[in-house]
Amino acid sequence: MESLKEKTARGLLWGSLSNGIQQLLNVVIGIFLGRLLDTSDWGMVGMITIFTAIGACLQEGGFIAALNKRKGATHNDFNAVFWTSLGIGLTFYILMFVCAPLISAFYGVPSLTPLTRYICLSFLISSLSTAPRAWLFRNMMVRETSIMTIISLAVSGIVAVAMAFAGMAYWGIATQNIVYISMVTLLSYHFSGWRPNMRIDLRPVREMIGFSSRLIITNVVNIVNLNFFSVLLGKFYTTSDVGNYTQANKWNTMGSSLISNIIYGIAQPVFTKVEEDRDRQKAVLRKLLRFTAFITFPLMLGLSLVAKEFIGHVSDTRNDKQRN
Repeated sequence: MESLKEKTARGLLWGSLSNGIQQLLNVVIGIFLGRLLDTSDWGMVGMITIFTAIGACLQEGGFIAALNKRKGATHNDFNAVFWTSLGIGLTFYILMFVCAPLISAFYGVPSLTPLTRYICLSFLISSLSTAPRAWLFRNMMVRETSIMTIISLAVSGIVAVAMAFAGMAYWGIATQNIVYISMVTLLSYHFSGWRPNMRIDLRPVREMIGFSSRLIITNVVNIVNLNFFSVLLGKFYTTSDVGNYTQANKWNTMGSSLISNIIYGIAQPVFTKVEEDRDRQKAVLRKLLRFTAFITFPLMLGLSLVAKEFIGHVSDTRNDKQRN
């Protein structure tokens, strides 16, 4: 059995490697898509991001964190979360399918109706992966999670670029999201080895709902705060304005998200394992803070030094596309 220190070090190593590769892939894919798509294409997806993000939050239900915190979690606990998540995902998809024309009417963009109904299929697909992803998270299987994420990102990026090259515009962005979630779902079952069964007992969910509901409220408030401006832009301005804002915001947060994703992948499981030892919790926190500062300070300083040239290059590729 590995010690907690060894698991944490291995998790940080794989988290750093994984997130570095992910950001590199995001940059490459973003540059290709920036040349092939107009800002209005990004705006079409950006206008419904708040709805898809809230749906994903409700579907996941905070159960990944709740299962990680639950002492002696059994297969029955994971199975209860699987069926609950699937039920929530199906319910929210039906709701979004019915409300898609209302969203379209709110923005005054008729083509948002089929796009909303298509992209919200991700709720159904993602609901199937909540339990196996929770298994990977609880057991600190960071290497497997890293491989899963990188493969999913690469495959979905290739699909998006191919569809954009074929002139399918914002449908390529929507399909990228669905392909990514589908790959994550399939690979989470492969790496975790966990499988659901038909014995549906929802008592564990009722016991976890007090903890998970607080996470849901926090995450929904955060989602609304991050995406509310996109809603206003979509309502009172153009889809191109929404696209410019969402893309600028994505590049702006890319550096900080690299660090936060590394820490998130191991922080909660580690703190859960030492929650009964206050002094050890403090020691773990100090080490994580030192690691974060060690990575963040030079990385963000370097990014600030090359920001003008880097973002200028991305902007130039988009301007060339618009002129052509």
